[in-house]
Amino acid sequence: MFGEAQQDRKPLHMSRSEPALAHLYRACLPMMKPGFFVSAALAASILLAPLGTGVDGMAAHGGEDYATLEKLGAALFDDPSLSMNRTMACSTCHMQAAGFSDARESDKVGRDVSLGDDGISLGDRNAPTAAYARFTPPFSRNAAGEYVGGQFWDGRASLLEDQAGGPPLNPLEMGMPDKASVVKRLRENPDYVAAFGTQFGKDVFASDDTAYAAMTKALASFERSDEFSTFDSKYDRFLRGKEKLTDQEELGRVLISSTQFTNCNTCHEIRGAKGLEDGLFTNHKYFNIGVPANISVRAVNGSKPGAVDLGLAQNPEVAGDAAQRGKFKVPTLRNVAVTGPYMHNGVFKDLRTVVLFYVKYKSKKPSRQINPETGKTWDAPEVPENIAMAELTSAPALDDKRVDAIVAFLKTLTDKRYEHLLPKEDGQAKVPPAQPVSSSVTPKAP
Repeated sequence: MFGEAQQDRKPLHMSRSEPALAHLYRACLPMMKPGFFVSAALAASILLAPLGTGVDGMAAHGGEDYATLEKLGAALFDDPSLSMNRTMACSTCHMQAAGFSDARESDKVGRDVSLGDDGISLGDRNAPTAAYARFTPPFSRNAAGEYVGGQFWDGRASLLEDQAGGPPLNPLEMGMPDKASVVKRLRENPDYVAAFGTQFGKDVFASDDTAYAAMTKALASFERSDEFSTFDSKYDRFLRGKEKLTDQEELGRVLISSTQFTNCNTCHEIRGAKGLEDGLFTNHKYFNIGVPANISVRAVNGSKPGAVDLGLAQNPEVAGDAAQRGKFKVPTLRNVAVTGPYMHNGVFKDLRTVVLFYVKYKSKKPSRQINPETGKTWDAPEVPENIAMAELTSAPALDDKRVDAIVAFLKTLTDKRYEHLLPKEDGQAKVPPAQPVSSSVTPKAP
């Protein structure tokens, strides 16, 4: 990890069992594959970072940093050795420098979905930001019978601990075959062995299940830390009377807050448990809003012909409930302007396109039925049943002035440390163009 955002976080040191240069080399391996790209700014940050500090979340570690469960979790979050080819950490797809989203690009799908540890596998869903995830309630059903909370787009992991245990064993992600293999990697590091004994007791490695559960608890502890949720965006500063919104941003705030001019607030609730000051801009519920399939991803990720992502209906706790087909969890809008692409499958690249996607449900203008990214009519919903038409059509259509105002306000939800990533007026992020990074070295499984 790197940049201004790291000033409040102590660097994680190198394990005594590993040479520093070897660790740095391994940290860069995920970006050293044919067809894989990172921005020049991101690549420079990685290569120029001093040894002993975090590198895009792939850091070297030392025992003194494991004094708390949170610090142990930070080390695990950054450790690529917990993946099959030792090339992918949690922070590979959830980079702190990119709003805890995946800023890597491939020549086939851009940032739409993430590249796996093997340098080949591609998933079907966009990696959501891990920021502010600690405030998501456990997966449950409310008094109205609606599903609420849980981690991932479909809520299949009820708690952060459950979520943390998923990626290491996912063949499309970190690719480890079983818990025993992960625990074996943990035991390779004497600092981990000592820290786990301190935090969980001397018998923590007596069984693989116990050790694996301990790992997920440490990861969840880190993800619940303030490092993931700073509440210091321009909007937060506005609430505290420290900064003013522009007229355009204020118009956007009013529009999103209203039920008369938009219906955004129905799902992206502004208020949190304490009121406005901890608002996450989500009600943590599930809706089908008619998102089309990402055809470009499906063409290259090995999906079977006719494959359909059923969203919530694929959650084992919900399986068989046809009324949940096509529903996905309402995401937080915090840092939304710097964590695209958008929707559960990364099908839309620009934030303004997302706003216009909602507008098309309310407008009869022919121009509003055109996807600005393709110049063609909006693609059909991947799952045509269960679309939340009542919510999508209950407010009037928006003109360009109001669309732009909403986009402007959404940018104010960006944490202070990510404001330098905000797009320019032309929609392009303030970073140099992505540059290819390649290597003749192919990582091998141990």
